[in-house]
Amino acid sequence: MAYDNTCKFLAETYPTNIVRWLLSIENPTVKILKTEIIPEPLRSDALILLQLNQKILHLEFQTLPYSQPPIPYRMLNYWTLLYGQYWCEIEQIVIYLKQVDSELVLEDKFEVQNTRHHYRVIRLWEEDTEQFLNDPALLPFATLAGTNKPENLLGQVAEKISTIDIPQVKINISAASEILAGLRFPEKLIRQLFREELMKESVIYQEILQTGIVQGEQRGEQRGEANILIKVLARKLGTIPPVLELKIRELSTDKLEALTDDHFDFSNISDLENWLKVKD
Repeated sequence: MAYDNTCKFLAETYPTNIVRWLLSIENPTVKILKTEIIPEPLRSDALILLQLNQKILHLEFQTLPYSQPPIPYRMLNYWTLLYGQYWCEIEQIVIYLKQVDSELVLEDKFEVQNTRHHYRVIRLWEEDTEQFLNDPALLPFATLAGTNKPENLLGQVAEKISTIDIPQVKINISAASEILAGLRFPEKLIRQLFREELMKESVIYQEILQTGIVQGEQRGEQRGEANILIKVLARKLGTIPPVLELKIRELSTDKLEALTDDHFDFSNISDLENWLKVKD
């Protein structure tokens, strides 16, 4: 969920930059639409609706292509709901964040009997890095873009962030970059390149934590178990990096219980990082 919330934060904080990237429109007038018209269980944390004059841009960020109901059916369902509400052109784009060996990331249409519905698909690992490196608001996406030298690319992102003049923008873009980079890079490398205090000061980190708290209150026991476990791990391993803390808070009850059992075998932060990577 941290990845979904991060992408939604970026799209809703820098909508003109997102539209310029996806639609090649300079200086667009963009309005952010509420997503409440989409009923559960279709509505997701990664659902973003942007309105440009008489057109709606529907974005769906996905870490992985696995979904129930399947993504093609969901996109058709979204389209009918949106068109029935706004009666205008709707452009839909699914953006996959994490490279996986699955043909599902190639699907760009729903097709059953006489019904055919198409949408765009973007696989970030196939995207050119320059378009992201040249726009501070898009730097977090650069961490997942196409490159033959990923570690060099991550260093470039960190260097570009260091040149951002506006403090709060620097803090938020750094935090978003660090979170998304977790899909591709080991935690140790991320900590070497990014300042941890910027993550903790960021709006997005606080929003993600608040979301976790709200959901934790709904889940009750799961929230308490996560909080206690984080404290136990901190005593045993030292300070838990914010990215790992977020991942722990997102674990299901079953995985929290498994981590509670397995943490006795940990001797350092790398053991925790590797455990979370396997369970991701």
